[in-house]
Amino acid sequence: MVVDYRPEPFTNFKDEQNRQDFEVALKKVEQELGQDYPLIINGERVTTDSKITSVNPSDKSVVVGTVSKADQALAEKAIQAAAQTFEEWKKVTGPQRARYLFKAAAILRRRKHEFSAWLVYEAGKSWGEADADTAEAIDFLEFYGREMIRLSEQQPLTRLDGEDNELTYIPLGVGVVIPPWNFPLAIMAGMTTASLVAGNTVVLKPASTTPVVAAKFVEVLEEAGVPAGVVNYLPGSGSEVGDYLVDHQLTRYISFTGSRDVGLRINERAAKKTDGQKWIKRLVAEMGGKDTIVVDKDADLELAAQNIVFSAFGFSGQKCSACSRAVVHQDVYDEVLEKAVELTKQLTIGNIKERDIYTGPVIDESAQKKVLDYIEIGKKEGRLVAGGEKGPEEGFFVQPTIFADVAPDARLMQEEIFGPVVAFCKADDFDHALEIANNTEYGLTGSVFSRNRSHLERARDEFHVGNLYFNRKCTGAIVGVHPFGGFNMSGTDSKAGGRDYLLLFTQAKLVSELL
Repeated sequence: MVVDYRPEPFTNFKDEQNRQDFEVALKKVEQELGQDYPLIINGERVTTDSKITSVNPSDKSVVVGTVSKADQALAEKAIQAAAQTFEEWKKVTGPQRARYLFKAAAILRRRKHEFSAWLVYEAGKSWGEADADTAEAIDFLEFYGREMIRLSEQQPLTRLDGEDNELTYIPLGVGVVIPPWNFPLAIMAGMTTASLVAGNTVVLKPASTTPVVAAKFVEVLEEAGVPAGVVNYLPGSGSEVGDYLVDHQLTRYISFTGSRDVGLRINERAAKKTDGQKWIKRLVAEMGGKDTIVVDKDADLELAAQNIVFSAFGFSGQKCSACSRAVVHQDVYDEVLEKAVELTKQLTIGNIKERDIYTGPVIDESAQKKVLDYIEIGKKEGRLVAGGEKGPEEGFFVQPTIFADVAPDARLMQEEIFGPVVAFCKADDFDHALEIANNTEYGLTGSVFSRNRSHLERARDEFHVGNLYFNRKCTGAIVGVHPFGGFNMSGTDSKAGGRDYLLLFTQAKLVSELL
């Protein structure tokens, strides 16, 4: 009997035993750094001469692992394997497929600290951020398994005398899954397992900066008994392998999480019919955000400042939901800014494997350069009041940075930076604050801090984002609690972790029989 879904609890690292257990996991993973990981196509390990090297962003001299890199010939082999396997996998019932997810969740739960330790080393996540990532991966497995069982049940239809009618949800076919590097376990696992539990087969092209975590997760699926060919692990470059998979006539859908520009490019390519293609390709896309926290004049100012800092600088701002814009009522602007600057200057920065470090690195040198370039732009557009420089040289560190007095239409207020930079903007009143909050091309998350019920209700209707929070941070969506996805250039509002999500990977078939 499947019990009701409940989110996986986070680890309390104030507990001494939990701290010791995590230290053991870090040491275990440290002993496994530098290994080589092959492609996995139809269950076969394939090693190539061309490699992707994953490095620890906290200490760029440390190689996390090397991963074989696919070319187009191997991409073709993978997609053919997925297409052949689909013919049998689609016949497996939804509840049977769900049990694979439940088994994988149990394995992941037993190895929770180990996977979190991999996230510390490969993604530069703090203990708490890594633990939350792993917990979310478990949640996706548990939630989507139950959702597939629900969708496999008899679906309600209006009864008509003399007819027997049945609606079922059937899989689409071969899916190309392209996950991001910033949640290399949770989002990757969610995208992959939603696809397979719905009856599809997958070609998984992991992010090139975090391919080892994905390889480890595919091993978990194998241990759970997922048949060969259902998930094919295929690291490779976007220009060579990614485009080839998106364009392929056997690709039925693409599930993508990443930048706006790449998402739009995939959308354009997927819209073009290729020879032998029998369907309109489906795109499920989450493409980023430019997220705003609005602070009203009667808000709890201490709470607002704390949540701006947590939302902006948790995981060095490398979340599509991160706060990168604080729009504050002019009456309390100076006080909120002062409190946020004070909190920011207390944040520790350094090698994130140390328990007491809050701010880790950005993911790689390219990301570091991009963030530093935006800081230079910010110096022309606003007043630098905290941070603004690199951190320790051994990793890709950038100090948590705050700019004050930034105009609503400035680049710092409009463009996704994806790093530890937040811009403060002054609003004349609440009307003006909502106007600024809605002035970007994105619409992912947002928060409003206010004690004014009428203002909160106006924001409920007028603040145009997929995930809106009142008097709390704009990050930290929990599976089943806060279905996640945004509007406009933030993507297709896929609502990952919600009851609509598996419908994106299925199609409804109606059979009617005259009695």
